[in-house]
Amino acid sequence: MLVDRRTERRQLDALLADLRGGASRSLVISGEAGIGKSALLGYLVAEASGCRVVRAAGVQAEAELAFAGLHLLCTPLLGHLDRIPRPQQDALATAFGLRTGAPPDRFLVGLAVLSLLAAAAAEGPLLCVVDDAQWLDRISAETLAFVGRRLLAESVGLVFAVRDPLDERSFSGLPQLALSGLPTEHARRLLAAAIPGALDERVRDRIVAETRGNPLALLELPRELSYTQLAGGFGLLDAKSLAGRIEDSFRRRLAPLSPDRRRLLLLAAVEPVGDPSLVRRAAGQLGIQVDGLDPAGFAGLLEIDERVTFRHPLVRSAIYREARPEQRAEAHRALAEVTDPDTDADRRAWHLAHAASGPDEEVAGELERSAGRAQARGGPAAAAAFLERAAVLTADPGRRAGRALAAAQAKLQAGAFDAAGDLLAMAEAEELSELDQARVDLLRAQLAFVTSRGREAPPLLLKAAQRLEPIDVELCRATYLDGLTAAMFVGMLASPGGGTLEVARAASTAPRSSNPRAPDLLLDGLAANFTEGYAAGAPLLRQALAEFGTGMSPAEELRWLWLATEAALHLWDDESWHALSHRYVELARAGGVLSELPLALSTHAYMLLFAGELTNARSLVDEGLAVTEATSSNLAPYSAMALAAYCGREAEVSGLIEDTIPDVARRGEGIGTAVAHWTNAVLHNGLGNYPEAMSAAQEALRHQQYPDLRYPGVANWAAAELIEAAVRSGRRDLAAEVFDWIATMTGASGTGWALGLEARCRALLSDGDQAEALYKEAIDRLGRTRVGTESARTTLLYGEWLRRQGRRLDARQQLRAAHEQFTAMGAEAFAERAHHELVATGEKARKRTVTTAGALTARESQVARLAQNGLSNPEIGTRLFLSPRTVEYHLGNVFAKLGITSRHELSRAL
Repeated sequence: MLVDRRTERRQLDALLADLRGGASRSLVISGEAGIGKSALLGYLVAEASGCRVVRAAGVQAEAELAFAGLHLLCTPLLGHLDRIPRPQQDALATAFGLRTGAPPDRFLVGLAVLSLLAAAAAEGPLLCVVDDAQWLDRISAETLAFVGRRLLAESVGLVFAVRDPLDERSFSGLPQLALSGLPTEHARRLLAAAIPGALDERVRDRIVAETRGNPLALLELPRELSYTQLAGGFGLLDAKSLAGRIEDSFRRRLAPLSPDRRRLLLLAAVEPVGDPSLVRRAAGQLGIQVDGLDPAGFAGLLEIDERVTFRHPLVRSAIYREARPEQRAEAHRALAEVTDPDTDADRRAWHLAHAASGPDEEVAGELERSAGRAQARGGPAAAAAFLERAAVLTADPGRRAGRALAAAQAKLQAGAFDAAGDLLAMAEAEELSELDQARVDLLRAQLAFVTSRGREAPPLLLKAAQRLEPIDVELCRATYLDGLTAAMFVGMLASPGGGTLEVARAASTAPRSSNPRAPDLLLDGLAANFTEGYAAGAPLLRQALAEFGTGMSPAEELRWLWLATEAALHLWDDESWHALSHRYVELARAGGVLSELPLALSTHAYMLLFAGELTNARSLVDEGLAVTEATSSNLAPYSAMALAAYCGREAEVSGLIEDTIPDVARRGEGIGTAVAHWTNAVLHNGLGNYPEAMSAAQEALRHQQYPDLRYPGVANWAAAELIEAAVRSGRRDLAAEVFDWIATMTGASGTGWALGLEARCRALLSDGDQAEALYKEAIDRLGRTRVGTESARTTLLYGEWLRRQGRRLDARQQLRAAHEQFTAMGAEAFAERAHHELVATGEKARKRTVTTAGALTARESQVARLAQNGLSNPEIGTRLFLSPRTVEYHLGNVFAKLGITSRHELSRAL
């Protein structure tokens, strides 16, 4: 019975009312063992008239089997699988082992589950209930929590019951209902129902106090004591933990049971899904006839009906703890014998592993094969569990080390960094081959990069690459390239010996590939760039970009695309930058590689900003923010900062920079500090605050180790900002020094962007006819490139120069053109600067009246802009990790707030 819990029941009633009204709700009910979580779930299900209910429960024995809990919950809904987008269908079917294919991105699986629940709810409200969620396998828990955070208008309820302590990482961000013990008055009533007859008031109050009002404790503990013991208070329990006390009470109820009943209970405890036919067949293996046992003889601990269920989850753990190791092994062995090796090979292998009493190569091989299947379904945590157990069961030292290394790699992929370190130590306890020792070094480097964002990674990658030189040339070169990537990310924050120059010097001596491909050319070009200078590296990098993608798998392209786009920036190759950054986004989206997508979106958004396509860039920024939020990515908001800078939103830029600089410094992401200062320079050059822009650009270059290293990317941009700001601040000497440095690169590059930028910078440092000729040359060159923002900025600078020469009519022509270009782009800061200059020529320039949609929420703005770009509701949902019904809900709000009735009116209204 439910005593009290009125407040909690009202909350659950409200949740059901919201579902029936078309809204979605998520809830995590948490509390200690026995506090009443399952009882409240039972109340919720009983009251869910008019709702379809699907249920699942976490099982401790399956806590490391990938997607086990998710599969159990979603199986009744798979009839709707063909109603969700095809990439999501494939991801979910592969995760569940229904199809074969490449390992799906876990966030694409999350989006597929969201779409599946929404499709099922289209027929009526859907309530999903998950008990014992603390025992869900990690990827199922994280996927369901991800879905819970994205629900809004689908008529889906997702309710978890979790035993304290709550796993904040998995279920953070979801509404919580924390249960405590019953109030004293209600606890007394429940105790009175459990204990007939009079009870000493002081004894009663002590029991209530010691149980802290825990309902299960109040009901179960008195069963173990006689009325005489209770009446006098002489038999009260000692000071064990409450969960331990309750388990003990269940354990004592096992004592009178016959051996066959106890063996059957143990079988049911280790069989994870509650399949009665499987339990019966396993019992038959042990000579137990289930149907011949009277259900009443199980002391109310077990029921065998459509499913095998225990009175309480603590019964299962009490049974398992009470059994001797050989009894547990017997139960696992019996279950392995009756588990189908074709349809359920992984659970069979898992049972065999727990039945093994010592090293067993046959079982270890089964586990290794199960690990491969788990990895193919996108379950690195499960793969790691299989491999770790396989290593333990392996007698041969070399093979054991190899399996431990494979398990460490899987743990690293799964984000279990401490466990990965332990497995590396297990591997190193053996005598390793040179190749395995190199793999250890490589894994330690990768572990350092993901945990500290690279401070220790470059020297470790360098060590691994050097060890690999005589063993595996291709892996050696790929590791050097990883080392350069890490060093470039870390920048000035690198550990001693791990700076970009040190890594590049070592990489320049790497063995040459017998069949050089684009990644090899990237490595050689970057190494030459850092060690010999820009002119030496440029031809190799140019060749790498020309051949990039040839003979490469999509996975290999994705691995190196960020580095390729950096090379394009370094060369001022706007065409390659556009093509490669667009390809980066395409591959990440098509493959559902959402862990890579934020960086891809940011990279292409920058290209669009330089192209002057700020509206399209804003869509990518919005999408990137949605992906970052959904995946908890730690990528800094690079493109959001730059967009705000071009739009002149000073307060927003300042806030983003203040958050970003300490964050990237803590992670060791030195490039982030340089980008933040470059962003500040762009902002202040746009606003006409030239001393501030000069200072910010100097900081950006300092963090790029200027002038000692020819660093790709940001240094080129920062140098151009510094020259403009320094000239306007009266520091021609500083501008000339930076120009000499940048001109050695622009000349060697030879692209229209590079030569146009060189002409613009030289014009800023020149006078008279020479300056005018250079401005015209720059406008002509940049006008034939994709970098429309650079072209417009050059027109603005030329117009400002003409005004200062007293040529007002000529200045007006250039300034008017610049103002129109910036206004069309939405680059409000530079448009305002052009407006002020126009006014100074005597022209009464009219500012554009900007219609804003300030009443829209951030999410509504994202949806509206994507709809404005022509995307359908399902496409918008895929980009923003929302169901189509939630997209429709947001669009309805957008139309109402903007006073429009169709998508065709969005462009005008926005």
